[in-house]
Amino acid sequence: MKPVRLPAAATLALPRWALFALGMLYILPGLIGREPWKNDDAASFGIMWTMAHGSWQDWLWPNIAGLSLPDEGPLAFWLGALGIKLTGWLWGDVMGAHIGTIAVFLLGVLSLWYATFHLGRRQDAQPLRLAFGGQPEPDDFGRTLADAAVLIYLGCLGLLLHSHETTSEAMQVSLTALLLYRTVRYVETPSLRNAALSGLAVGLLALTRGWVTPVFLMLALFACTRFLAQPAIRAARDLGATIVVGAAVIALWLLPAQWLEPYHQQPLNAWLGWNWLQLSLPSWFSLKFFFRVGVWFFWPAWPFAGWAVWAWRRQRGVLHIVVPLAFVGMGSLLALFHPAPEQGQLLPLLPPLAVMAAFGLLTMKRGAINAIDWFSVMALTLCAAVIWIFWIAKLTGTPARAAKNALKLVPGFTPELGWIAFLVALAATAGWFVLVYWRISRQPSVLWRAVVLSSGGLILIWILLMTLFLPDVNYSKSYAGVARQIADQLPANPGCIESNVGPAQRASFAYYAQLPFAGVEGGECKLLLLQDNVKPRDSRDRDPQHDGKQWTLLWEGRRPSDRQERFRLYRRAD
Repeated sequence: MKPVRLPAAATLALPRWALFALGMLYILPGLIGREPWKNDDAASFGIMWTMAHGSWQDWLWPNIAGLSLPDEGPLAFWLGALGIKLTGWLWGDVMGAHIGTIAVFLLGVLSLWYATFHLGRRQDAQPLRLAFGGQPEPDDFGRTLADAAVLIYLGCLGLLLHSHETTSEAMQVSLTALLLYRTVRYVETPSLRNAALSGLAVGLLALTRGWVTPVFLMLALFACTRFLAQPAIRAARDLGATIVVGAAVIALWLLPAQWLEPYHQQPLNAWLGWNWLQLSLPSWFSLKFFFRVGVWFFWPAWPFAGWAVWAWRRQRGVLHIVVPLAFVGMGSLLALFHPAPEQGQLLPLLPPLAVMAAFGLLTMKRGAINAIDWFSVMALTLCAAVIWIFWIAKLTGTPARAAKNALKLVPGFTPELGWIAFLVALAATAGWFVLVYWRISRQPSVLWRAVVLSSGGLILIWILLMTLFLPDVNYSKSYAGVARQIADQLPANPGCIESNVGPAQRASFAYYAQLPFAGVEGGECKLLLLQDNVKPRDSRDRDPQHDGKQWTLLWEGRRPSDRQERFRLYRRAD
């Protein structure tokens, strides 16, 4: 017997405008007015910026102002560079690159919604018929589940920061959702057409972040056909079609790049080599990382998803459990087989977990739902209050202890009142109280009531941080200030600059200071920019070939928020 009894009143879908507005409230804060932050975010922007302002060679051989980075694949960078080319003149190159981030996010949300909708309207997912009627229609049931899945997806803690970065990981999670949707369509209606469309998603994934993830997810697709007892010969034929289409998509980059040899380089070996480095035998360290980080990274999806598996355990071969569970299983293996576990490896698990979690909501008891609501209200309201207190403290100095802690991480920073940011934060806070009042006073019976406060509260916290504290974060994480200091010390007609700075620093210096770094093919330069650590002695310090009296120190500096990282600019004597 199915574990679900549900009246039609519980399947009221969110208005389309409300769902779209919620998505915009989620993705826009943290993109508007944000500078490229250090590490992967700035590095990815650097590749996009180099492509947008470079030649055709930069589109085929990804690099940051001459620093080669062809490892992952170019698709995410192509999209960001296209955004810069088309809209950078309007609102700047940084926001132009963020247009691609917004498009990628919307693709992931739409794919997740439609995947859940198609699973939810199937007959095997429908609730039991009520004795006197009144059960929901299949399409209404599917729409409500899809809305719930999107709310859970937006409420996942692990997605929040990564979805706002201009990295290939943000595109990878959205394309995983797309492949999940195409898999649902294929197992519903096996055909060469659906297999080919799945192959398109596989190819795009491979162009984004290598072939390892799509290979594991293709195994998940094939496992679904075996578990659902579909004909093996047809499944093998369709899998072959998926592989062929995926390979054709990858060839759109690799064949021209191998033939034209941008900068006399061929990316195939570097790309394959990087991919092989993403695999190793599971270790105790990777297992500990998966569970230690996953507990909060997948919250609140994983408790609901686990409950869904338990509640539907007696229903054999239901697609809404088999398909997402296969993706979760293969995604978990992918994370465990990575030699250097990191949060980005966990992102492909979020879409299938959100789908399963939506079906877990169906059987949650009212007491459990109310407990989740009260926890969300109390915890998230407290977090919002703390953010407001620290913001007031940094502007007024009262309370003194809070003001000291708020400014301790940004030494030298002078806080100012931004009226637009303040009004946006105030409106978001008022909206939160309206949402809480609606939930408590109306006691709605809709299915997604259990997660609307969790998602809304997380969005509130993010809006507050990205309005009230965005200048502080930009000051702490951006290299714009250091870049301008270096630019002021450059001599006239500097020629090119050799450097050992990392990808994020190189991108920031090239964009903010227009530093003329040596190109991909190198060359002898009269200027040398070094990055190292003041203590202990850093192996990146001056190489023997750059040592000697012929080098004159022109400038030395660092970011005020980083006491160890140091930059030095040298000039070679004529």
